[in-house]
Amino acid sequence: RTKREGEIWEAEILRELSKSEEEKKDSVTLRYVFEKYRDEVTPTKRGKRWEHIRIEAFLKSTMPLNDPIHTIEPNHIGKWRDERLLTVSAGTILRDFALLSAIFEHARKEWKLIEVNPIRDVKKPREPDHRDIIISRSQIKRLLKEMGYKPSHPVRTVSQAVACCFIVALRTGMRAGELTSLTWRNVKEDYCILPVTKTVPRNVPLSTKAIRAINTMKGYDSVLVFGLKPSTLDAMFRKYRDRAGISNVHFHDARHTAATWM
Repeated sequence: RTKREGEIWEAEILRELSKSEEEKKDSVTLRYVFEKYRDEVTPTKRGKRWEHIRIEAFLKSTMPLNDPIHTIEPNHIGKWRDERLLTVSAGTILRDFALLSAIFEHARKEWKLIEVNPIRDVKKPREPDHRDIIISRSQIKRLLKEMGYKPSHPVRTVSQAVACCFIVALRTGMRAGELTSLTWRNVKEDYCILPVTKTVPRNVPLSTKAIRAINTMKGYDSVLVFGLKPSTLDAMFRKYRDRAGISNVHFHDARHTAATWM
């Protein structure tokens, strides 16, 4: 009936709306954000498999998963970092940080759930020394022998496919993901086409030995040259590396070895 009553009513309505917004913000937990990102954003990425695995690890971690996302502070992440450094390398933590930063930044920019990315104020571990591993020819021979590789013989087993993939990596410097996604359609007479890479699309020259290894794959898979999934290549390479008694060698070291040979 009066202006004064109207002002009191307005203040009560605004207070209720503010309270409702606070309750809504408190219901959005860190766990919810991780799961939402995993289900909506991760599937759109090339590295979705590894990102999914990493987020699942976050969901089992000691981070305050049930706290509202807007209450997460740098000290929460710092505590988790210190605990994790007891069991994993600094390189692993840095990869975790990169994903965490992407998740918080997406929550800030796209979902408007936070105003500040807490990762920005967390001290990162020191960058580990760059791997400088050259696989020796004797190690290569032992690996190929364990995999049952037979030069110029058609490939018939998964282990032999892994061996051929390894040989082509040594002769071209191609990455594991590029090799496992290589199709017969993109293999030409003396080069192959990589339409999707970690950086930019490119053509890769094939040496005589690389061509010979690729030719032994004919008939193994009608679409993919090596007929391998990235996870299979990784697991099988580790398996035969351990059988050969070779430590501290990763498949990616073939790239550095190839560059050195060249």
